[in-house]
Amino acid sequence: MKSRLILTTLVTTIAAAVLSACGSAMPATTGTPATIEASSSSASSLSPTTTTATATATATTLALSSSPNTDYTRMYVAQQLVYYAAEGIELQIVPYATTAPETLIANGKADFGFTYQAGVAYARAAGQDVVAMFAPDQKGTHAIGAAADRTDITRPQDLDGMIYAGFGTPDELPLLRTIITNDGGTGDFTNVDLNTSAYAAVHGGAADFTIPVTTWEGVQAKAAGKPMKFFALTDYGFPDQYSILLASSRHFLQTQSDLAKRFLAATQQGYAFAAQHPVAAAKDMISADAEAFPDPQLVIDSQQALVDGGYLTDANGEPLKTEPDWGSYYTNDYLPAP
Repeated sequence: MKSRLILTTLVTTIAAAVLSACGSAMPATTGTPATIEASSSSASSLSPTTTTATATATATTLALSSSPNTDYTRMYVAQQLVYYAAEGIELQIVPYATTAPETLIANGKADFGFTYQAGVAYARAAGQDVVAMFAPDQKGTHAIGAAADRTDITRPQDLDGMIYAGFGTPDELPLLRTIITNDGGTGDFTNVDLNTSAYAAVHGGAADFTIPVTTWEGVQAKAAGKPMKFFALTDYGFPDQYSILLASSRHFLQTQSDLAKRFLAATQQGYAFAAQHPVAAAKDMISADAEAFPDPQLVIDSQQALVDGGYLTDANGEPLKTEPDWGSYYTNDYLPAP
């Protein structure tokens, strides 16, 4: 899509200025993935088909880009329903810490990892070996958000002169200024980097607006009795973008091509199941990591919101099978055949 290619060029230019001096001190590794014994397990009763684990499995690492949420449901489903085991894969999930998944991937510390559209651009601008290979969602889940009871905020141009609770990435301010000016404003506002505290700042009135994930923070805010109003980026002349992507390195994809294809084959099964059975998929993820979800209903409601909002299926209601080609930044070569 031309609009997305234009955005990538813009973000890459920004990232080049910000990250040209950035790099990781971690040495690259080129070892062969370890093979370990897989436990004998059967598919969950939630699975519509019977899946059998292989005798041995290759240890494969996947780095998360934040704390567990419904961006990752389908991976947990594929793990719980032994789709990975059936492909000879023992999936090891790497929790998010202080090192970005893109850096872990580029330096051989993770085989796969979650990122987003601008994250790929930043990594490539910094010279990192990162390529996106799977787009889980049909459309972006980010939006401009403000407290629903703010009667003085009815459209983006109203955000002039207000306080933005941000996350410190180079694409945020150009994105917001573009949308506000497209709506007739000046794009002049105060930026305060608060990272994950941004949402609490908006809910508490210390900040006026932020950029939440509508299907997670939006659902969470509503459940807490503090609903938000959203301004979709695409409603104000901003091209849609991938808010979640699965990535690897070209080095890994070229040296472990068969493993990458098997990984995506299992992953795609998990995504298809989650699109068709959102409640069961949410419960699978909760079962896999119960301590991460003190509010199980949030997971269920969020997963349902992804389905109801058309994020997981195409225009015909079918689960996603491919992701658009972005040349050297993105590849479809490791997706299973439709």
